[in-house]
Amino acid sequence: MAIQRSSVVNAPIDDVFAWYSRPGAFQRLTPPWLPVSVHAETGSLRDGTAELNLPAGLKWVSRHESVGYVPGRRFLDESVATDKRSLAAGRLPWRHTHDFEPLGDDRTRVIDRIDTPVPAPLLESMLAFRHRQLADDLAAHRRAAEAGTGTLTVAVSGASGLIGTALTAFLTTGGHRVVRLVRGEPNGPDERRWNPTDPAPDLLEGCDAVVHLAGASIFGRFSPEHKQAIRESRIEPTRRLSDLAAATGVRTFVSASAIGVYGADRGEKLLTEDSAGPAEADFLADVVADWEEAAHSGAARSTGSDGLRVVTVRTGVVQSPSGGQLAVLRPLFAAGLGGPIAGGMQWMSWIGLDDLVDVYHRALWDEELAGPVNAVAPDAVRNREYTRVLARVLRRPALVPVPAAAPAVVLGRDGAEELALASQHVAPLRLRQVGHRFRTPELEPALRHVLGRHPRRR
Repeated sequence: MAIQRSSVVNAPIDDVFAWYSRPGAFQRLTPPWLPVSVHAETGSLRDGTAELNLPAGLKWVSRHESVGYVPGRRFLDESVATDKRSLAAGRLPWRHTHDFEPLGDDRTRVIDRIDTPVPAPLLESMLAFRHRQLADDLAAHRRAAEAGTGTLTVAVSGASGLIGTALTAFLTTGGHRVVRLVRGEPNGPDERRWNPTDPAPDLLEGCDAVVHLAGASIFGRFSPEHKQAIRESRIEPTRRLSDLAAATGVRTFVSASAIGVYGADRGEKLLTEDSAGPAEADFLADVVADWEEAAHSGAARSTGSDGLRVVTVRTGVVQSPSGGQLAVLRPLFAAGLGGPIAGGMQWMSWIGLDDLVDVYHRALWDEELAGPVNAVAPDAVRNREYTRVLARVLRRPALVPVPAAAPAVVLGRDGAEELALASQHVAPLRLRQVGHRFRTPELEPALRHVLGRHPRRR
């Protein structure tokens, strides 16, 4: 039994094949709804090996076959058993042929054929996801190239987190070099040990830009200890890294931020980058304001045309089943236990994970962007609308309303008010001003993409 899918991407065949051959491609092509993670990527499409971690300590090993390999036109891989952990998956017949056909100078037909007894309907969503990822990633890299962006060396903190994993894979498949700033022992030349309280003077040598994503998770009960960890992991480490970037001659410093800067409950007010913060004391708003000020520390120390350009990415609620809110809600809604929170009238400003990756990418190459940038989809939704859409995508009812007191059991009163019950109607004004394109500007297509609920082809 075999399943085949083909699509046409607007890129030269050499660019398409190069994308597949670079580090990060396997990560970018792995559907986020599957209970797997990339353990190792292949070193060669001709004869390399890739591995996925599976549930229960098992793994999938995929070996590329030199027989049938045609540079720039075809590569093949099949499942194999190399040890006890891969024995079960290795017994499943699986042979995947990747073909590429040039259609003129700047279009390529991509053809996937999988020979396996796995029923075709189970594979259709995976292939639809992979083809869309490829086309959208190549389009994003093409826009940067058309703007004159060359190959960059980008230092990234927090590279192993949800956003960092997606962003670093995206950058490396685009031909950029990523230097991961790690707390432990570096593993190879593309990792450097980073001490957040005292970074080494040569930490950023040779880097064109820094993307700073590290910081303690805000999710959890808002105890005094948790609040302290949130603040201490952000303010001073960001200030020191920004100062070092300026001193080293780095041109661009892109720091994570959050729409929490506007306050937990702003009612019906439409919030843009020009909007002021809350009138009353608000823990997260105060932390984010100080965090952004710290990010600009290096710019204050550098002047002139060669000064440090700083972008603070004010991120909304990221949509991915691999982490964050959707990772919590998906199993509840899949079990039919989902419903609106506290009546569902609060505004939710969201963004798909890959759209967020594109915002960080644009911040690296678009010199028109500086200062705060709202990383949210064009249209926020109310919680009750989000509930309806998620339930429809998962084909489940959403009839279990969640009382306002319920989130406080897990997050505490302050945490519930600033996270689960927060209402912020945020607009991406700066992105609109520079003509930014969103991959999934509407909620339902965004959820279908990351949850593998693509409409079937006829």
